[in-house]
Amino acid sequence: MKPGLPKLIATDLDGTLVRSDDTVSSYTHEVLDRVRAAGIRIVAATGRGPRLTSLTRNDIRVADFLVLAQGGWVLDLENTGYLRQARIPGKALGEALGALESVAGPLSVMFEALEHDDSPLWGDYDPTWRYPVTVESRSRAECLGGEVIKAFARSFSLNVDELLAFAQRVVPPDLATVTQAGLDYVEICPAGVDKGTGLSVVAEAVGVDPSDVLVFGDMPNDLPMFAWAGWGRVAVANAHPSLLAVADDVTLTNDQDGVAVYLDRLLSR
Repeated sequence: MKPGLPKLIATDLDGTLVRSDDTVSSYTHEVLDRVRAAGIRIVAATGRGPRLTSLTRNDIRVADFLVLAQGGWVLDLENTGYLRQARIPGKALGEALGALESVAGPLSVMFEALEHDDSPLWGDYDPTWRYPVTVESRSRAECLGGEVIKAFARSFSLNVDELLAFAQRVVPPDLATVTQAGLDYVEICPAGVDKGTGLSVVAEAVGVDPSDVLVFGDMPNDLPMFAWAGWGRVAVANAHPSLLAVADDVTLTNDQDGVAVYLDRLLSR
């Protein structure tokens, strides 16, 4: 960690800032208000797609920017405009899914294609999905007929880390980016899309160097922003082993308001 204060703080939401009951505590909101009052920019960096923008804004009310869809969509809240809107062509996504199924077997796949609030997912509803969602039944061929924001793929026999390992071996990075965010699914995103590249769009827009950015996270999808940020990289105690291995520091769990406790101490030192 560097002395002084960072110029920008980016935090993951689910599993990091948001508690297991899908709420954000009043204490966390109060601390984030003080962070913003200190002149530090706040960014939400989440796997949530733009269809969940209203929910995301409610969870982190003082955010200046939302880095959504694993970094593919970047929303400037002050100027109410997108700085990045990335989609993956159906052909590339189909090739990625084909390569993955050739080594992992059949997959349950849902597609995120629409960006307006509460848009449905496409594909076949999967009962393991833990959040309320509407799924519009469409064949895979229909879903791959154009560009989409990302896809969620679940194996019937492999756990998500095993599936991710297969995906990282057989899906070329110039075809698609594959990650996992703590659900039972790997997420297949456009090539070059991750939270690090999403945050770089924000940093360039506001003139902040990565060396002045502090980040918080809990899952493998946070690894790119941990590699990108230079001021500090903090994992919550409930984080995935891969993130704990590269963190500069570990705070309390998300259910113990670990991000807020860490920031409260940072502001007080």
